[in-house]
Amino acid sequence: MLVAQTRTETLLTLRHPEQTLLTLLIPLVLLIGLSELDMGIVAQPRVDSVAPRILALAVMSTAFTGQAIALGFDRRYGVIKRLTATALPRWVLIAGRVLAALLVVALQTLVLSGTAVALGWLPSITGALLAVPVLVLGTLAFGAGGVLIGGALRAEIVLAVANTVWFLLLLAGGLAVPARHLPAALTVVADYLPSGALAEALSACFAEGGGPPLRSLLVLLGWGLAAGALAVRTTRTS
Repeated sequence: MLVAQTRTETLLTLRHPEQTLLTLLIPLVLLIGLSELDMGIVAQPRVDSVAPRILALAVMSTAFTGQAIALGFDRRYGVIKRLTATALPRWVLIAGRVLAALLVVALQTLVLSGTAVALGWLPSITGALLAVPVLVLGTLAFGAGGVLIGGALRAEIVLAVANTVWFLLLLAGGLAVPARHLPAALTVVADYLPSGALAEALSACFAEGGGPPLRSLLVLLGWGLAAGALAVRTTRTS
């Protein structure tokens, strides 16, 4: 049942054109654009700075915005209510969505990393291996936030809120431009946003080949636990 549910959730995500645009095409365009355009705010080689931040953006797009919108509209059309009325255990329903998000993130990572390598990115094998658990943690943390938004609000409101939060985290979290180039107040805030923490952790893994900063991991864990706890209390099936 878990394999079937995971396969279904993954295929539904990949077949949705808006989801594909959000989760893959936008990060891909930003990766190429920020790596190739000389805007004077990204150190050379630009792709070394851009690639980890775009991977963080891809995780946020899939696990947070994509999950929130999908869950919101599944609730609107009665999909969740019908699934919970079947023999499908609730843990399988939840685990299937989580595993589907991880599979989509894995696919995104392969495509974006391959493109970055073609643009001149040369991450170390050690850094790549260390980045894997960071990507998993980031997916789980953002996924909890997506369930919180998508499980509590009406579908139309979810669409607006999820996209607005995505845009704010993109800018304030230092994903579009390095956090050090943001205004002083935002630079401090970026370190404690999930997007900024994930970008910082991935940058540390790839740039230094060492472990991610403990602060970044704790920030991601804290956001994930807080969002998950609230989601348990507020998520509705309709």
